[in-house]
Amino acid sequence: MRLIVVTVLIDNVNHYDYNLSRKIVIIIATTPTRIRIDSEILNAMFMIIEEKNIYTYGEKEKSAPLIIVNEFEGDGSSLYETIKEHTDRDFCLAYISDIDWNDEMSPWECAPIFKNEPPFSGGADRYLERLTGQILPAIKEYLKEEPEYIVLAGYSLAGLFSLYSLYQTDVFSRVVSASGSLWYPDFEDHVRNHEFVKRPDKVYFSLGDREALTKNPMMSTVEQKTRSIYEMYKDKGIDTVFEMNPGNHFKDAEKRLAKGIAWVIED
Repeated sequence: MRLIVVTVLIDNVNHYDYNLSRKIVIIIATTPTRIRIDSEILNAMFMIIEEKNIYTYGEKEKSAPLIIVNEFEGDGSSLYETIKEHTDRDFCLAYISDIDWNDEMSPWECAPIFKNEPPFSGGADRYLERLTGQILPAIKEYLKEEPEYIVLAGYSLAGLFSLYSLYQTDVFSRVVSASGSLWYPDFEDHVRNHEFVKRPDKVYFSLGDREALTKNPMMSTVEQKTRSIYEMYKDKGIDTVFEMNPGNHFKDAEKRLAKGIAWVIED
């Protein structure tokens, strides 16, 4: 059995216990608004901020790119390892889990695209305010130095959210939209008719070559709209790339996202 040493900084805790063989810490808190577990051996940190589980990996001692990824589940450990397979660059990954997908990643309301699914409720602005106002400052407290820059990266709806953020805040310098949901109604026009809050340094787009082959009339426009937005960015002189991958929307999602992150952090 390998001993794992952790530092636990917790507010309003009744009880905590740990299991060394499974390498986990179990915490029971009365109001778990802010929990932090920092493991130097695992080179990782876990927090609960604003009801989100946040897993942070990688460089914290010196200034390096900080990569923010929003997801509805998972802990990001596999994504972190996959990114490292694609770059030798030092970076810090902050993986935010438990996202309310159809609300917090959608810029405005939209009817369901499939029968018996919930609608998109347009909560992106509310979540972005929490992300930049509470979650990011808490993540940066963990770092010894200010990040070199901050990347917002996402897959599917989170890719759409990443691009949308460029028109709402100046926090993110580089963006990844991997298989982004750029079919979203009126988003192409939004890009055409609005200016960035701050011009991004690099923007990465990708899709699967079978993603547009669907009978759904909205989703079938994804390749055309992604190319259109990519061309708009290229015409503005932004350092950008659009990469096509084999397969549908669900093939190699983690690898596609990791490739995009590796591209935007390479100088």
